[in-house]
Amino acid sequence: VQLVESGGGLVQPGGSLRLSCAASGFTFRWYYMSWYRQAPGKERELVASQRSTGSTTNYADTVKVRFTISRNNAENTVYLQMNSRKPEDTAVYYCKAERGSINYWGQGTQVTVSS
Repeated sequence: VQLVESGGGLVQPGGSLRLSCAASGFTFRWYYMSWYRQAPGKERELVASQRSTGSTTNYADTVKVRFTISRNNAENTVYLQMNSRKPEDTAVYYCKAERGSINYWGQGTQVTVSS
């Protein structure tokens, strides 16, 4: 099982970035997919999540309107489009696959918002 995040980096405030998480080793379309983030000195927090069919999405209040989660079940990939970035969005971003009691995590990708 692998979840590999990519697309992180340095972006200026107000800029945009899209993260990708490529999944392998399990039946992706059966899993609830989420993005989490962890800033230095803080606990990991949920950013966005989406049901296996893509029919329902949820967002943290801090990212609503600015971030969009989406998935492509044919390509076994989940995305996080991040717009209007703020310095407080700086964190390591992780994707998570969940089905019942089964959870898989990626290794994370660093996103830094700074001028």
